[in-house]
Amino acid sequence: MHALKVIPLGGLGAIGKNMMVLEYGDALLVVDTGLMFPDDEMLGIDLVLPDFSYVVENKDRVLGVIVTHGHEDHVGALPYLLKEVNVPVYGTRLTLGLLNTKLGEHGLQGKTSLKEISPSKDLELGPFRIEFLEVSHSIPDGVGLGIHTPVGTVVHSGDFKLDQTPIDGRPTAMHRFAQLGSNGVLLLFSDSTNADRPGFTGPERSVGEKLDGIFALAQGRIIVASFASHIHRIQQVINTAARHGRSLAIIGRSMVKNVNIASNLGYLSVPEGLIVRPQDVAMLPPDRVVVLSTGSQGEPLSALARMASRDHPSVEIMKGDTVIISARPVPGNETSVNRTIDRLFAAGARVIYEASAGVHVSGHAAAEELKVMLNLVRPKFFMPVHGEHRHLYFHAELARATGIPDDHIFLLENGDILELEPDHAEVTGRVQAGMILVDGFAMGDLQELVLRDRQHLASDGLVMVVVVRSAQDGKVVGEPEVVFRGFAHAEPEELTEAARRLVIELLGSPEMEQVSDLGLVKNQVHDVLQKYLRKQSGRRPMVLPVIVEV
Repeated sequence: MHALKVIPLGGLGAIGKNMMVLEYGDALLVVDTGLMFPDDEMLGIDLVLPDFSYVVENKDRVLGVIVTHGHEDHVGALPYLLKEVNVPVYGTRLTLGLLNTKLGEHGLQGKTSLKEISPSKDLELGPFRIEFLEVSHSIPDGVGLGIHTPVGTVVHSGDFKLDQTPIDGRPTAMHRFAQLGSNGVLLLFSDSTNADRPGFTGPERSVGEKLDGIFALAQGRIIVASFASHIHRIQQVINTAARHGRSLAIIGRSMVKNVNIASNLGYLSVPEGLIVRPQDVAMLPPDRVVVLSTGSQGEPLSALARMASRDHPSVEIMKGDTVIISARPVPGNETSVNRTIDRLFAAGARVIYEASAGVHVSGHAAAEELKVMLNLVRPKFFMPVHGEHRHLYFHAELARATGIPDDHIFLLENGDILELEPDHAEVTGRVQAGMILVDGFAMGDLQELVLRDRQHLASDGLVMVVVVRSAQDGKVVGEPEVVFRGFAHAEPEELTEAARRLVIELLGSPEMEQVSDLGLVKNQVHDVLQKYLRKQSGRRPMVLPVIVEV
């Protein structure tokens, strides 16, 4: 009997780029392949993917990819992986519907085998038998996994919360998690996002009740900003608009796309005649319209941000509007969200955005729910996943509180190899893991190569020096040109002239005139100028010497 290897390639130490590999003998099973959005230090980077080179290197052994639900942090990197590894992808109906559209954007539609799974039927893949367990989350059709292996059963909670009154009538299948626990579970992976939040996460229906009260009192137009993937929240906005006799306009490309997909697949119920075109909003009485929009994270080009800046072709914020931001800022987005809120207030809107207003609840389990999951599954070994280091730490504390021994809890790093046998588990090594950065059409390890230069340019600016030099005797021909960009100085003209004189003095010396290696000449110009500018300004701008020989 082989040991079961569990290898997290993403999702540990950060919210995003979730990816897990289970390996038994020659068989590899991949669970989720998500992305993460860049932080402020990743200048110019569009997306952050998990480093899936281990999967690519072993692509002939991969049985397939299972996706637990349709959020970007679980499926967003799949198109990039599928360009390298052609394997079937298994997911529920809505998850595959959202994924199929994404594959179309990458030219992969019809080229990838998408196989629909259901909680009513197990899936056999090589040595793995996978059960799919319904979980309640902030997107419909999410599943947890019961993965039966020759070594024992591994349970993946998926992203979940224990909402007892979900909008779609599909609560987390606690009885099925408990059945697995009764039969014996070797290892549990569980969602750690809210492990540092005490108590229970509020039910989604409570948001609908708050929206109902706000709609009843609003005199003018109502604009609701939410995540485009939050189909349950969208359904509640639809229901509330219909109940109060308001027409609904949907604005934002991703919002329109997801509403169409969810409606066509039967996950959204939209009353006939409720939806109007965005360009018709101006013709309707203000107290008879609701706008559902993207932009809850303050994205500069989103519909809500453009409305707040009076730059949207269909809707401008005006005095008397009520704007509801029905989402919590993702860590790192607080500044842009606050900027958008300020612009909305400046435009005369009433903005409802505080968590205390009850217009948003999380889709992730809080501490008491996580304890319930631990007690239902009763695993021999436990590994917190899906969270920053603090979330993983607090989740491990919860596991200890429920009686799991400290040496049976594994706080891993991405790339660690956890080997499991029926009565034993230990970390035995590492595989390559980290980040793949996507910059436009470029994809790869850009971190050291590009980001350092971008940060340097952003903080200190650029100096370009163009020198024409005689190929015969090495003498400088004409005046060197010195150009400053992004470099502030009290007396720029004097500094430019001084830099020009310094270059002429350096290259006019007999020693430098005899140097024929242009690389060496460039290095000398770079070092002299950078030292001088550091002394004069306290800054270290990037110096780019250009030497032209004639």
